[in-house]
Amino acid sequence: MARRLFILNGPNLNMLGRREPHLYGTATLAEIEKRCATLAADLGFDLFFGQSNSEGQILDWLHQAYNEGACVIINPAGLSTRSVALLDALRMLDQPIVEVHLTNVFSREATYHHELLTARAAGGFLAGFGPAVYELGMLALQGMTGGEPACG
Repeated sequence: MARRLFILNGPNLNMLGRREPHLYGTATLAEIEKRCATLAADLGFDLFFGQSNSEGQILDWLHQAYNEGACVIINPAGLSTRSVALLDALRMLDQPIVEVHLTNVFSREATYHHELLTARAAGGFLAGFGPAVYELGMLALQGMTGGEPACG
């Protein structure tokens, strides 16, 4: 039985490939999703991949992940420093969580590393490896669950 995995992406990540390519690279979110789907299949994950500019939609997906007993990889983007609601939703999850960021947030402006609120709920944190953070996150989850179907 495949382990359920939600990969959730926050505001403005739908603009990857066009938005500030000097920071975020030229890969689009669709290209990242395709790479994730390939690795997820290899690792035995049943993948849901979503992006929303709406905090409420991301919260609804987290509630769904909770109900399905899914592991979560989340790139909360700008919500990482301000959203108590997102932190609360992440904290309710029973399965492992990995937070990812394309850029090294600690080498950026203070706004991005002053208060990484949502990271408090994550079992792991990956930043600065570009699109590979998603694949590294999946490999980390496999390690965190001992390769067993601990997620959904």
